[in-house]
Amino acid sequence: MPTNTTPAILVDADACPVKDEVMRVAERHGLVVTLVANGGLRPSRDPMVRHVVVAKGADAADDWIVDHAAQNDIAVTADIPLAARLVAKGVHVLGPTGKPFSEASIGMALAMRDLKQHLRETGEIKGYNRGFSARDRSAFLGALDRSVRQALNAARQAPPSPTAPA
Repeated sequence: MPTNTTPAILVDADACPVKDEVMRVAERHGLVVTLVANGGLRPSRDPMVRHVVVAKGADAADDWIVDHAAQNDIAVTADIPLAARLVAKGVHVLGPTGKPFSEASIGMALAMRDLKQHLRETGEIKGYNRGFSARDRSAFLGALDRSVRQALNAARQAPPSPTAPA
């Protein structure tokens, strides 16, 4: 269901390397950012930044994000199963390297994740991820700015919600 509300940015903040970049882009566009984690968030004085600390648990942060995300919001996560749940809700989802997850790409991303997990479990590959680079950070900034613009345009073009106050 389309909405005409201003999009928000939700961040799966545990070990997210691009929180500062999210804040910068959100400030430029006047968007609220919600950082969701199991703990360890550094408080911000910015009234446009919300911190949500969820109970310890495997999917507590993921569940909170899915429950509070709306169509045309933007989410930042490296968690591919979470990305799949958000894509199904019409959320614009980016990985911290700027890789967008969409209806067209999420199936392959899930399959590759499962394949790599199997290969790690069988000892075929090591479980190391490559380091996060300046190039990744730059790609993320560009991708986030594009996603924000797409979400804002979609929100402007959406018909008014029948339950929205006039």
